[in-house]
Amino acid sequence: MKQFVEYVARALVDNPDRVQVAEAERSGALVLELSVDPSDFGKIIGKQGRVCAAIRALLSCASGKLGRRIVLNILEPPDGRRPGGEDAAPSGEPALEA
Repeated sequence: MKQFVEYVARALVDNPDRVQVAEAERSGALVLELSVDPSDFGKIIGKQGRVCAAIRALLSCASGKLGRRIVLNILEPPDGRRPGGEDAAPSGEPALEA
């Protein structure tokens, strides 16, 4: 699943070399943490969250087939600011959680 998220994210952003996906196991769920260049943050989230919702929907389909829960966290840019947004979470915290 990590490779899938990397593949999709790299296809969407302008800086594919800055895409990072960390994988961890928490409470029986596979947790994927995606970080991208701050200038690409909006491309991953999409208008009204549609892009990240679509990625999560695909992961949900895969999780059913694999028989385990998959969570995608999209991390805020390191400076804690969303491009064009005022409501940033503190640095390093998930911007959106599945």
